[in-house]
Amino acid sequence: MDTQNLKAFVTVANLGSFSLAAAQLHLTQPAVSKRVAALEVELGHGLFHRINRRVELTQAGALLLQRAINILQTIEDTRQQLADFDGAVSGELKVATSHHVG
Repeated sequence: MDTQNLKAFVTVANLGSFSLAAAQLHLTQPAVSKRVAALEVELGHGLFHRINRRVELTQAGALLLQRAINILQTIEDTRQQLADFDGAVSGELKVATSHHVG
């Protein structure tokens, strides 16, 4: 199972649109459709009901969604742990302060 196909699937599911997913992923809409179609062929199940310009998850799509999110998160966590193992520090740091400096 290709992680790029899973990422396209999750993005379409979250946004409810192939076009919006394409914009967010910096891909063309046909490229996103192709990735989702490849995943559907690989799994042997349709993942979306395509209704006009909207998409809704099928039962198979709903089952896959949470698992796909977990898979992608596990991969990202593993990458981060390996980077931490090497002593590299990276990631997002958010700092908040009060406008009253004591």
